[in-house]
Amino acid sequence: MMDSMEQFNQSQVSEFILLGLISSQNIQFLLFALFSVTYVITVLGNLLIVVTVFCTPYLNTPMYFLLGNLSFVDMTLASFATPKIILNLVKKHKTISFAGCFTQIFLLHFLGGVEMVLLVSMSYDRYVAICKPLHYTAIMNKRVCILLVVTSWFSGLLHSGLQIPFVVNLPFCGPNVVDSIFCDLPLVTKLACIDTYVVQIVIVANSGMISLSCFFILLISYSLILITIRSHSSVGQSKARSTLTAHITVVILFFGPCIFIYIWPFSNHSVDKFLAVFYTIVTPILNPIIYTLRNKEMKTAMKKLWGSFVSSRQDT
Repeated sequence: MMDSMEQFNQSQVSEFILLGLISSQNIQFLLFALFSVTYVITVLGNLLIVVTVFCTPYLNTPMYFLLGNLSFVDMTLASFATPKIILNLVKKHKTISFAGCFTQIFLLHFLGGVEMVLLVSMSYDRYVAICKPLHYTAIMNKRVCILLVVTSWFSGLLHSGLQIPFVVNLPFCGPNVVDSIFCDLPLVTKLACIDTYVVQIVIVANSGMISLSCFFILLISYSLILITIRSHSSVGQSKARSTLTAHITVVILFFGPCIFIYIWPFSNHSVDKFLAVFYTIVTPILNPIIYTLRNKEMKTAMKKLWGSFVSSRQDT
C-alpha cells in the first residue's frame, strides 16, 4: 500500500505544457508585439482612469466610484495571465508550474466574478439615476457604494473558492498538455486521471449560474431604463442613451465569450482560443476606450489632471 502511494505521488504532474495560440513562429513574433502594446495600453489606460476618478473632486459620484473599481479589476484581470502569454510567444518550451496553473485558474474566476457583479452594480446605479432621480442621492449613498463593491469582491471570491477545491485535489498523473494560451478550469479538469464528469457539471453549473444570472439582471435593468428614458426630453434621452450604449457594449463584449465558453455544449478549440484571447487581452482595454472617449467629464478631468501634473513639473 505504501509502495503504491509513493509511486502515485512520484507520478503527480509538476507542470503543464501550454500549446499556445498558433504554431507559426513568424505570426507568434507579430502577436508578441501586438499583445505587448495592447497590455501596456490596457494597464496605463485603466490606471489613468483610477487615478483620475480618485483624484478629481467633482468625479466623486457613485457612477465614477464604481467605474474606478471596474478599471482596477480590469487592470488586474489583464495581468493575471497576459505577461505569461506574451513571454510564451517567444519561448520554445511553453510550460507553467502546477501551482502557477491553478493560480491562473483562481484569479481568472475570482476577477471574472468580481467584474460581473460590478457591472450589475453599475447597471443598478444607472437604473436609480434615471428611473428614480429624486431619490438618487438617498439610495446611492457612500455606504451603499462601498457595500456594492465589497459584495462584488466577496461574490468573486465565493465563485472561485467553490470551484478550485473540486479540481486542485484531483489526481493528475499522466497527460499535462493544455490546448490553450493559459490554464482554464474545463481544459485542466479533463487532464485528471479519473472520470471528471460530475466535476465538469459542477463547474458548468457554477460558472453558468453567475454568468447567466448577472446577464439576465443586466438585461432587465437596461430594458427598464430604456423604457423610462423614452418619456424624457430629447436632451435627456441623448445623454442617457450615450451612457447606456457604453455600458451595454461592455456587457455584451464581456459576457458573450464567457457564456459561450462555459455554457455552449459544443467545444471548438480554435474558437475557444480566440475567445480566451478576447476576454483576457481585448476586453480589459474596453474601459479606457469606451468610458473615456465617449465621456466628456472624464476627458475634461484627465486634461486638468495632466495640466496640473505638467505645471507642477515645470515649477520644480
